[in-house]
Amino acid sequence: MIMLCTLSSCSDGEDGLDGINGIDGQDGADGQDGVDGQDGADIAKMATLDFNLNGLENLGPDYLYEGWIVVDGAPQSTGIFSVNDSGSLSKSSFEVDSVLLANAHKFVLTIEPNPDSDPAPSYQKLIAGDFSGNSAVIASNVMPGVGDFSGASGSFFLRSPTDEPVGSANNGNDQNGIWFGLPGMPPGANFVLPTLPTGWAYEGWVVGDAGPLSTGTFTSFDVMDDNAGSASSFGGTENLGPPLPGEDFFLNAPAGETFPLDIRGRTVVISIEPVPDNSPEPFVLKPLVAISGNDTAPESYLFQLNLESFPSGNVTRVNE
Repeated sequence: MIMLCTLSSCSDGEDGLDGINGIDGQDGADGQDGVDGQDGADIAKMATLDFNLNGLENLGPDYLYEGWIVVDGAPQSTGIFSVNDSGSLSKSSFEVDSVLLANAHKFVLTIEPNPDSDPAPSYQKLIAGDFSGNSAVIASNVMPGVGDFSGASGSFFLRSPTDEPVGSANNGNDQNGIWFGLPGMPPGANFVLPTLPTGWAYEGWVVGDAGPLSTGTFTSFDVMDDNAGSASSFGGTENLGPPLPGEDFFLNAPAGETFPLDIRGRTVVISIEPVPDNSPEPFVLKPLVAISGNDTAPESYLFQLNLESFPSGNVTRVNE
């Protein structure tokens, strides 16, 4: 083979040992792409964070999930993803700076608006886990997840006071209302539920003929819920009802429902909802469920624990 050499391409030329692409050039050992250059040894080495998460729901088009690692108390995003109706993640492996990932002590999953103008994590911190070795088991009861519901309990009773003028006698249609607590004079709260962090609220539900019907959102157990007495309430207008979360079903029947609604034999649910809420339907977190009995107050019914509805799984860091 014959080598052709010109002044510009040999040892002192632009492409030679001292040239732009040479040892001392811009792309050489001291150059932008060389050992000491901007694209050389200073390029961040990446590692992979693998997600194995179960029980997440489709958030719809306006929200996405976002993963975060916590390094020295500071959150670092690992990326966003969605979940389809089958619970499959749109992406389950994420490239992360290897130094940050190696030093991470915690993983957190949040719910973020789409699009999201704020680079910081939202208040809706759903589940979290602490790294042990290269993996972290993810659950809601690891801070700053939504909370520990292993001891959750509560009761409800059937009573419909909102169509009775104050001071009047019971008009005999108590199968059309539900209140969360114990009946009495006055009725009392008995939920055993954790105080929710900012960004979350409880919501009661009765499953009607066409789907779940909200009884209202609440964060306290001994006062009326957020929609008591509102124009959109299903309750009557004669009386606000007891100082408890709950609802009567007389007015504003949605399509497919017939009011007054007989609650006997229906499924009753307490869910945990993100605030703002991604959907008018119950969120995936449903710590308490029950089937209403046939007897109205003074009978009451216990909720059953339903932790199987909570997302779980693990994340694993893979060094490359």
